[in-house]
Amino acid sequence: MKRYLRAFGSVLDPRVYFHAFRLLHFYGYAHVRQVPLLTRGPRVTFAPNVSFRNAERIEIGAGSHIGEYSTIWAGNATGRVTLGEKCLLAPRVTLTASNYAIVRGIPVMDQPKIERDITIGPGVWLGADTVVLAGVTVGEGAIVAAGAVVTKDVPPHAIVGGVPAKVLGYRPEAAA
Repeated sequence: MKRYLRAFGSVLDPRVYFHAFRLLHFYGYAHVRQVPLLTRGPRVTFAPNVSFRNAERIEIGAGSHIGEYSTIWAGNATGRVTLGEKCLLAPRVTLTASNYAIVRGIPVMDQPKIERDITIGPGVWLGADTVVLAGVTVGEGAIVAAGAVVTKDVPPHAIVGGVPAKVLGYRPEAAA
């Protein structure tokens, strides 16, 4: 009986509704207001819960897809994110073209931001929960395994994985 009273009480609790407004605000801030600022080719698709930041510096090539809960953040001033044609980003991929400096004695939030472009070549597949850091170029046709953290450039057609990501092999040639 107590469980039912608690459930009924939560329906009447105004904090529940205020939280809904916070969620709507975040959705509008990170997606709805940002999508019109994107530069994107035809047939680009992405889940409705993808988060974009500074979308005026994000370019998505034709036919690319960005999976659920992914976060694509360009830098606040100069850092750009460019995805080539036919890129496939699985759910929860994070691309961030901005990072903080790490000088000792200064709180991280007070450090200057370091912005560097991210370039994802055409035909790249980024697995679920992949993180690509500022300044990285992922070469054409590369595959990044789920959960990898990409801190350095990835050669074309390489298969990389791990934290930090390392080359595990290369994609085979297509059969003739």
